[in-house]
This record gives sequence, C-alpha cells and structure tokens, in this order.
Amino acid sequence: MKTIASTVLPAGVQQPRYDRQSLRSRIVHFGFGAFHRAHQALLTNRVLNEKGGDWGICEISLFSGDALMSQLRAQEHLFTVLEKGAEGNEAIIVGAVHECLNAKLDSLPAIIEKFCEPQVAIVSLTITEKGYCIDPATGKLDLNNPRIVHDLENPSEPHSAPGILVEALHRRRERGLPAFTVLSCDNIPDNGHVVKNAVLGMAQKRSAALSEWIDSHVSFPGTMVDRIVPAATEASLAEITDALGVEDPCAISCEPFIQWVVEDNFVAGRPEWEVAGVQMVQDVLPWEQMKLRMLNGSHSFLAYLGYLAGYAHINECMEDAAFREAARRLMLNEQAPTLRIKDVDFTAYADSLIERFANPALQHRTWQIAMDGSQKLPQRMLDGTRVHLERNTPWPLLALGVAGWIRYVSGIDDRGNAIDVRDPLSDKIRAIVNASSDADRVNALLGLSEVFGHDLAQNSVFVETVRQAYQRIIRNGARQAVIETLNI
Repeated sequence: MKTIASTVLPAGVQQPRYDRQSLRSRIVHFGFGAFHRAHQALLTNRVLNEKGGDWGICEISLFSGDALMSQLRAQEHLFTVLEKGAEGNEAIIVGAVHECLNAKLDSLPAIIEKFCEPQVAIVSLTITEKGYCIDPATGKLDLNNPRIVHDLENPSEPHSAPGILVEALHRRRERGLPAFTVLSCDNIPDNGHVVKNAVLGMAQKRSAALSEWIDSHVSFPGTMVDRIVPAATEASLAEITDALGVEDPCAISCEPFIQWVVEDNFVAGRPEWEVAGVQMVQDVLPWEQMKLRMLNGSHSFLAYLGYLAGYAHINECMEDAAFREAARRLMLNEQAPTLRIKDVDFTAYADSLIERFANPALQHRTWQIAMDGSQKLPQRMLDGTRVHLERNTPWPLLALGVAGWIRYVSGIDDRGNAIDVRDPLSDKIRAIVNASSDADRVNALLGLSEVFGHDLAQNSVFVETVRQAYQRIIRNGARQAVIETLNI
C-alpha cells in the first residue's frame, strides 16, 4: 500500500530537512490527538528543520488510538498537517515523531519502561481535563476516580496518567536516573499546577520520600497553547489526499495561526523552541487568562448560541452581523476588562480573533466546540463573570453565554431538534433536565457545584441575570436573543 513515506510527493509539500535516523525519544507524549499533531509536534518539527538534533517524540496512547497508531507505524511515523488560510493551503509533513506505543498494540509494562529510558527529558501531555483525574471542587487528585483507586491498589500496573507518571518517576529514582520535566499542553487554566497537583497527590499516597523527591527534582512548567484545529472529517482527509496524491489517515487540518507560550523551567533540557516562534517566559498565567476568556470564551458563546440558531460552523456565525458584533463586544467590553495582562492591544487581538473565526477554509463545527462544556465554562466565562459581580459592572453577553449553555444541555435546539450533548457530567445534567421545567431550569442547573461552585448559585444578581437571558432564548430563539442583548 502506498503511503506518504513511500510516495514521491508534489514539490509544494514541505518535507523534513533533517536526518530522522538521528532522532531519539527525548520527549514522550501522552495523547496523539489532533491538537498535538498540529501544534507541539509541528513546532518541534520546525526546530529540527532549523537546527537539526535528536529531539524525537515517542507518542503514547493507553486505551484507545490503536487504529491510528497502527496507521502511523505503516507510514514510518510521518503525518501531514494542512494549514488552511483564506488565501490558500500549505501541506507540511511532520517527521519529529519517530516512535509510538499503545496499550492494545504493545503492553502497559513496555509503556511504563519507555518513560524510564535515560534519554527521556520531557513528558508532555494533551489528555484533556478528564485525563488528570482532578476533583474540580478541590483542585486536588480525585481519590474516588476509578482509575486512581485502581492505581493506588496496583501502583506498578497503573491505568491513569498520574499513576503512570508517578510509577515511572519512582523507577527512575530507584535506578539513580535523573528526573524529567512534566509539560502539560492542555488548554486548561494553570495547567502546570494541575498536573503537579495530580502527580504529587498520587505520590503522597505512595510514599512521603517519593513525593519529596518529585517535588524537589521534577519541574511542571505552565503553558498557553493557541491554534484552531478542527477534528478530522472525511472531507478534510479527502482534501489532504488531493494535495498529496496519496492518503494519509493520520493527517489533520488547521488554521495558519499558531502560538505557544511556555514557562522556561526545564530540569533536563528542551528543544530550542524559540527558533520556531515559541515565547519562552517567566509567567504564563496572564497570557493564558487572556486566551481562555477572549478566544475560548467567545468560541464557546458562538458554539452554544450558534448551534441553537442552526449554524453548524463558526465561520457561518461570523457571516451573521449580530453574532459577529456580539463576539467582538464580548471580548472587548466584558472579557478584556477582567484581565491582568499588561501592554497588550486588546482591540487588535480581538480583531485578529474575529478574522480567524471567519476563516471559511476551517469549517470548525459548533457542536465540537460545545462538547465538555461543564469542564470549560468556569474558566471561559464564569471567572470573568465573578470579576464583574465584584465590581458591579455589566456583563449581559456573558450572561447570555451561560444561558446558551443551559439551553444547549437541555437537549433541544431552536427548531425542536434533539442535540447530542457530550459532557463528562452528561448523566447528571440529563437527570436535572428531566426533573425540571423551563421555568426552573436555570436554578436547577446552577446547582451543579462542579461547574458553578457554591457562590454563584447563592448570588441573586447572578441567578436573576442568567434567568432573564435564558428567558430571552426561550421566547424568541438564540439569534433574536443575541440581537436583543446587543441593545441592552
């Protein structure tokens, strides 16, 4: 079978310019998903093109991804990233990955031993919020999570990411090997501290000495990641096949824009990512906060309200003047004033985001962005809302965004069609929806402390503002609710 590794590709396709035989697994990465392929792997590939070296990546997947990794092996670990701009596309073959392991294709012991190889300097992760096994109410390791329960009972045969990291570090310590850096690349707030809390929480349950060693020898840099990477579809894969002249089942499409801000705190070295445009800084949190509220917050706003109104893709929302204006006002009038980052032109940033959202080549599905809302809403909308409540400043579009989520998870769009709601709390949400009417739906769902904490449900201003926004959606539909809110 012809693959991108065995085919002469068109001249316009960018290919690795470095010696892939020199690569070693110095980075081990959890989660060979779409975002990682189009972001960290691609940026490492850029460094190798500029500088050469041996910073190869070994991809790890645990209980899924075996088909994808079988395909990756069949094409010598090469895959394609198609950068899609409004003016045209560029196909890039990424060669930074040179090895992969999967629990179904290989074995769990082999995976754990990979982390223990002496040359491993960085373990990076894109495993989504769920993968860290953190209790959202406390920010600490969830000791009731079934995988954590299993790992504490079977520490040498772990099933969770925190369990595997701790067991690998335990073995490195026992063997006199140096520690590695743990680098979360997930789009979650303060991701370095999230993974540190998960790892130390697991280690503390095993051994005080192990926990102290990890705390002293392992670094957990924070990161901010930004690139719009829609999930692969038959249409996007077919477009890539046309560009290459051969199929690549591991390929992914994305926008041209890319940003990575990384806290420069690595205990065992790192690639020279700055030559690929990565911003190495001392404090990531202000950057992360800006991105989560202005980009992700408006993305979620468009996802819920746009989907309800019948828009399947974000660029379709941007073609509607009301949605476009609402997204821009949300960014500049309600999110930007809550930020603590300095010396940033918020107007220019907002305009660049609107332009990115409007990119017709991406076809980023509102339904995809709407997934896992219970995990996303707190940092994307609720943290900024709390600032407004404290200052007594207006937040009508944030309220409409929260109301849009409540309407969305109720499971019916504006045309009466059922919504396939995907969320870690979907069972709990469904039970609340089934037991409540439209009249009391807001109060019922605001009782989800995992999402709204205990403060917001007790705040009469918050409850009433969201209730009024929800009633606007119920009365006239999401699009008209957006128009009405712009006039408030």
